[in-house]
Amino acid sequence: MAINYFSRCAKMNISAINPAMPPTTLSVKSRHVAVIGAGAAGLVAARELRREGHSVVVFERGHEVGGTWVYTPQVEPDPLGLDPNRPIIHSSLYSSLRTNLPREAMGYMDFPFVTRPGENRDPRRYPGHREVLLYLKDFAREFGVEEMVRFETDVIKVGILGDGKWKVRSKKSSFNDNNEIISKSNAEFDDEIYDAVVVCNGHYTEPRIADIPGINLWPGKQMHSHNYRIPEPFRDQVVIVIGSSASAVDICRDIAPVAKEVHVASRSVADETYMKQPGYDNLWFHSMIDHAHEDGMVVFRNGKTVLADLIMHCTGYKYHFPFLDTKGIVTVDDNRLGPLYKHVFPPALAPYLSFIGIPWKIVPFPLFEFQSKWIAGILSGRITLPSQKEMMEDIQAFYSALEDSSIPKRYTHCIGQSQVEYNNWLATQCGCQGVEKWREAMYSMASENRRLLPEMYRDEWDDHHLVSEAYEDFIKYPSASNL
Repeated sequence: MAINYFSRCAKMNISAINPAMPPTTLSVKSRHVAVIGAGAAGLVAARELRREGHSVVVFERGHEVGGTWVYTPQVEPDPLGLDPNRPIIHSSLYSSLRTNLPREAMGYMDFPFVTRPGENRDPRRYPGHREVLLYLKDFAREFGVEEMVRFETDVIKVGILGDGKWKVRSKKSSFNDNNEIISKSNAEFDDEIYDAVVVCNGHYTEPRIADIPGINLWPGKQMHSHNYRIPEPFRDQVVIVIGSSASAVDICRDIAPVAKEVHVASRSVADETYMKQPGYDNLWFHSMIDHAHEDGMVVFRNGKTVLADLIMHCTGYKYHFPFLDTKGIVTVDDNRLGPLYKHVFPPALAPYLSFIGIPWKIVPFPLFEFQSKWIAGILSGRITLPSQKEMMEDIQAFYSALEDSSIPKRYTHCIGQSQVEYNNWLATQCGCQGVEKWREAMYSMASENRRLLPEMYRDEWDDHHLVSEAYEDFIKYPSASNL
């Protein structure tokens, strides 16, 4: 219910206050821009900024591009991710992960995610995570993005200066014996000045944990899905998985073949919910946990009781920018990052501070691309923003619409079904093509197929006509010339 309400609110935010303005003919300026992160958002941001004529430096903690798509078997020493001093593992990927979107709809607009030749490439429509990483590396190589990236460089602080410019303090990073990124203790800080900063560090490293009454006395183990990799450690255990989104759906089925029992708890279903998953002898779906006992029992709101060994929180993540100092202008409140105009610009600091990839329940790569084009055009002066006052009025109207519809703050950036309208609004601002009709239809059909066939949707589908349309469209792009 919340998502449907939010879709209506998001539409109000997109179009009700400031109608789309076409690009202006102002003189184009070149800015010196720092991009934080070389994942899917940072890569396309760097490309679009350079296309617009800006000078770009990308800071990346790791030793390769790809961000969260760089799989590692390593996990953090704190399984819940609550220790602020823990060594951070950036990736949340599990070994068996396959995309939950068809590759045709998932890719960047002008660099199709098609099957490419080479050893160990994954030709499936819903490929494994390694294929996505290889695609991102193909993108970086195709557009010369890697030459802009400073690898193994940890951003320590980003702060605004009195003249409106930004100081970026960085330090060389290295890797310990567990392949965890650490800062070199003897490395010197490097301070540099930039005209603008684009934040693309992702939001899959700071776990959100469900609040369970009695959990402090419960004797079992807990972990967050951020630290899940393979099912074997859960052999013969009774596991409770909290969540109803993609990771919970995947992980409960991943561990069911080895676990004694798997119980999935969700707060988005009715309290009386209790059902056994067809095709499994040991997988049940429940309403949310009501409370936990010190004797190891866990009680669900449906009245069922389970003696569990472990609770796994597949409960999402918090926005987290420990390096960013905005003097309190930008804050995170119940996972609302703000104030942000159109989920991108804090009005008081626009356009010289921006964020890419904040919205969720989206097709990420195309959205990153549209946001990047918009930011690049605004920084050059080719596209104009409304005044600070007008942007704040837009944000306040959006917040009021959410509140009037009883939408919690934590859903502020969940744009869901409104993402096509959002992307097309950005495209209008930029003067570029919006979302293709086949991509919009394919996303809708894939979502419905995933709902109806959660076990088989990745390998059984009925949108062959849309695949044909997509490949007809792809032929016009040089990167797909081998099709």
